[in-house]
Amino acid sequence: SAWWGDKHGGTRMRGVYQYTLSPFQAKAGPNWAREYLFQGYRRIAAEVPYWIVPFALGYGIYRWANNYTEYHNSKAAHVAEHHE
Repeated sequence: SAWWGDKHGGTRMRGVYQYTLSPFQAKAGPNWAREYLFQGYRRIAAEVPYWIVPFALGYGIYRWANNYTEYHNSKAAHVAEHHE
């Protein structure tokens, strides 16, 4: 009995097809870095407004909350609160 892929068995398998990649399609790979450098930059630059605005808003709220908390936990805030 011939094993799968055995070329010395003498019997041919029927209904088994083998496909390969065309050399013309295989040539698309070497240019991926250059294509990504230009096309990828354009795509990322088009998405920047959609993530920079929420990031800036979130960072602004984070900074405000930290400053607010630092002031209210400071000695100056306690003195100002009790002397009014």
